[in-house]
Amino acid sequence: MKVSEYHKQGLKNYVEEKPEGFTSLGTAKEGAHRVEIFITAENGKIVDARFSSSKRCKKLMAIADVVTEKLKGQKVDSIKIDPEEILQFFKEEKEQDKMRNRLSIVLKALGKQ
Repeated sequence: MKVSEYHKQGLKNYVEEKPEGFTSLGTAKEGAHRVEIFITAENGKIVDARFSSSKRCKKLMAIADVVTEKLKGQKVDSIKIDPEEILQFFKEEKEQDKMRNRLSIVLKALGKQ
């Protein structure tokens, strides 16, 4: 899928600021790009996940949205995100080097890089 198509469908998990009742899982910044991941958890499992980010990069926002969707239902202490699965989802996007970079920013926010 292309990032532009993903945005047309609408971001499911984007928020302007930390939602009430959510905990910040982590934040990462690289140059002008910033992302922060928020979660709610019950019994050690992630019930809901949201993110805020700099609005200027649609690639970062699309990747963060997909990653936060994948967090739901996972255990807080053993989060698993397959970078190749995320990149494969956006395989139609031309600038794969930028996609890898934006994914690395999101993974840093999760403490996975």
